[in-house]
Amino acid sequence: MATSTILPLHLPSCARRSVRASAAAAAVATASSTPQSLEEAFGRKGLKFAADPAGNATAELSVRNGSSLQLRLGDGLVTSYKPKVYWKEKDDCREVLYTVGDPAKLKGGLGLVLNQVSSKGATEALLAGSDWTVKDVDSDSLDAVQVELGCTKGKLDISYVVTLYPLSMATALIVRNTGTKPVELTSAVLSHIKFDKRNGTAVEGLRGCPYASLAPPAADFAVLTPAEAMKREDSGGWFSSGDEEPRQGVWVVEENQYTILKKKVSRVYAAPPEERKKRIYSTAPSKFITIDQYSGLGFRLVRLGFEDFYLCSPGGMYEKFGTDYFLCTGAASMLVPVVVNPGEEWRGAQVIEHDNL
Repeated sequence: MATSTILPLHLPSCARRSVRASAAAAAVATASSTPQSLEEAFGRKGLKFAADPAGNATAELSVRNGSSLQLRLGDGLVTSYKPKVYWKEKDDCREVLYTVGDPAKLKGGLGLVLNQVSSKGATEALLAGSDWTVKDVDSDSLDAVQVELGCTKGKLDISYVVTLYPLSMATALIVRNTGTKPVELTSAVLSHIKFDKRNGTAVEGLRGCPYASLAPPAADFAVLTPAEAMKREDSGGWFSSGDEEPRQGVWVVEENQYTILKKKVSRVYAAPPEERKKRIYSTAPSKFITIDQYSGLGFRLVRLGFEDFYLCSPGGMYEKFGTDYFLCTGAASMLVPVVVNPGEEWRGAQVIEHDNL
């Protein structure tokens, strides 16, 4: 079975003592530091700091079953996640994330979106141009490796924790309000999941959940812009199912056990905002499973703390980027802002796990 989804944001303290010995070096090691200085401050077995082909500092995480993950430190983008999915000696690991472009302008992967909502409803992207700091690292007998990034935006202290396990990876967001006024935040973990072919792409686990058409939050790393994601696709042709997407603002309920995603959609699965005003209401599922009919692999996406799931498929537009199909999906709090009061913190996490072995 897959790793437990009750995610600790930090590993056992006994695994951290060796890291604390390098506290003096760690205090000055930031994402803008050289890979060599980061390696000296934080490097250990299962965690290596290097530069990608574009010269960006990266953290390369690995565990002893062969699963690996690559994290770009400048913007916190996970550019590669290769879990072990087969017992075969060869080809036992598979790339889950979809990316396009050269290393200097890479899009896709798995990234974080965090916006602050003003009293007038305007949003400010908090992570644009962020100066991330490598705050801490952790490991546990090569079966779990973790990197914690941090930055400060005004009165908000933001931590972003990326953890690799043998059968899963997790990204966790912690926002602390050190100011004197409440702040309202919207956020999402946008994950571009790779599929072999357009036909045979589906998800399971959303049946009975309300959804509405909605543009994704803008993100520099996103493959599709919000306008592209919402652009209607020609309803005719070979891949037409005859179903039309609901108009924006109209809520419908998912009736299918398997949500087929070969056509173009951009949706949020969640409890409608009006429902959340009730004392008791049904929330969105805490998890769903991606299905790739051709590879036979499935990956479970789990949300913790977030209220919504965003789900987007490119339809025929995928041919603009290459031969592989993809979904952009992930845990989110997009519809109703999260209120973080002075002196308090908010936590949200997403886990991608599997039991293909």
